[in-house]
Amino acid sequence: MSLTALAPSFSLLRKAIRLGAVVAAMAVAGCVSTSQAPQQSAAPTLDPMYAAMYGARPDESHPLPALDLEGVDTRYLRREVAYTGREEPGTIVVDTDARYLYLVRENGRAIRYGIGVGNEGMAWSGRARVGRKANWPRWTPTPDMIRREPERNARWAGGMAGGLENPLGARALYLYDNGRDTLYRIHGTSEPWSIGQAVSSGCIRMFNHDIIDLYNRVPVGSPVVVLNGRSPMQEEFRVSSY
Repeated sequence: MSLTALAPSFSLLRKAIRLGAVVAAMAVAGCVSTSQAPQQSAAPTLDPMYAAMYGARPDESHPLPALDLEGVDTRYLRREVAYTGREEPGTIVVDTDARYLYLVRENGRAIRYGIGVGNEGMAWSGRARVGRKANWPRWTPTPDMIRREPERNARWAGGMAGGLENPLGARALYLYDNGRDTLYRIHGTSEPWSIGQAVSSGCIRMFNHDIIDLYNRVPVGSPVVVLNGRSPMQEEFRVSSY
């Protein structure tokens, strides 16, 4: 075959080589994607302690999925802190302003949990006791809740059975004062995003995993102190982050 006949082939080859070089240069510059999948950035490492603490709970009567920790403010995850206040070990202290609940322990320590606070929770402070406890409790909206949000709550006027969608979550602690129900509750939630927030209704809500932990630690009769910005007991309660 003559060189003249091969000339078009050489010309096409030279163009292909030049084009390949241009594409390679553009790929290096980040202008186009190559056939190779882009390298993914490493996923953030989840603290094994929190992975275990907030993992799936298939043993529950309503199997509880793992808490999605993405986007959760780590300030509100359960941890142990120093405590120098006057309350005895076994006392629950609810600080509605700071959005924390503490379980006082021995040796100057406390377990701190994040909470969400509803209107009912902000309206009361004082001392009470855990009058009863409920596992996957039934929820019945109050007349005021039905009046405020009828489209959401009216259909449950007769009560909602316990379950993952129940607003009281996995457990509830009912607070009593001298044998009388205060109508104040510490409970789980079907809305974990609300922890750390002021919410429209309800008392004190916790991550379901946290209310299960608290429920297992405190017996009926345990003392409870509820603080808010107007509470004279506020100055008696001292904690630090470590």
